[in-house]
Amino acid sequence: MSIIHDILSYDFMQRALIACILSGISCGVVGSYIVARRMVFLSGGITHASFGGLGIALYAGVNPTIGALAFAILSALGIEFSSRRVNMREDSAIGIMWSLGMAIGALFMSLRPGYASDLTSYLFGNILLVDSTDITMLSALSLVLIVGAIAMLRRIMYITFDEDYARSQGMATERIAYIMAIVVALTIVLSIKVMGIILLISLMTIPTVIANTLTKDYRLIALLSAVIGIVGNIVGFVLSYNFDLPTGSCIIFMLTGALIVVKILTLFHRRVHKG
Repeated sequence: MSIIHDILSYDFMQRALIACILSGISCGVVGSYIVARRMVFLSGGITHASFGGLGIALYAGVNPTIGALAFAILSALGIEFSSRRVNMREDSAIGIMWSLGMAIGALFMSLRPGYASDLTSYLFGNILLVDSTDITMLSALSLVLIVGAIAMLRRIMYITFDEDYARSQGMATERIAYIMAIVVALTIVLSIKVMGIILLISLMTIPTVIANTLTKDYRLIALLSAVIGIVGNIVGFVLSYNFDLPTGSCIIFMLTGALIVVKILTLFHRRVHKG
């Protein structure tokens, strides 16, 4: 009860709780797309490439989110363009963007005077630093994702599972792929404070893997991924507050534990039915 009282009593705790819900929704919806399209490595590349923008922004004394967002979007579009128009393998383009972004970020961090004490919050996340601007942007992103998923669900499903067929039906597959790359970049950057650059990829993959274990219906996977992401975020946040542990680590432990339990129960259920 004291935890609930603290959450309701302090503004920064309320913002952290709201961020748990919103990032669970956005990462769950987008995660179902990147896992279905086998783009997990792409999201990891964009996440780490955004570190370059963070480093430049912190060195220049501007909002780090702006720098990270610019780098993430440019990296996502660059990877898509390289794989589609320059005949470069996608994994090669991702690896280049990944390492280049981290190198640029490390360079500008080293050029900053003094000790970069705020670096850890971006690498591993610090949900208590979420401000009202972050909540506003996450809210707008979640709303756009929900509306977009409902309005374009059939097109996204076609492109996700059979891009050649979608192209034969006259769908603008390349344009949608670029738009989705930008959406992935936005989701990553706006969720960095919750999980951090290094741990964020887990929030975009584990809930979807759990959901995919329970159902093969893409619609249900997207819905369950969001629900699982929300629950995992909130439980991890409460545990981190109660035991004074890093929030991102607690969220990963909760989601990984849930995945193990679901896998064991599913395996047991299959064996019972086969027997």
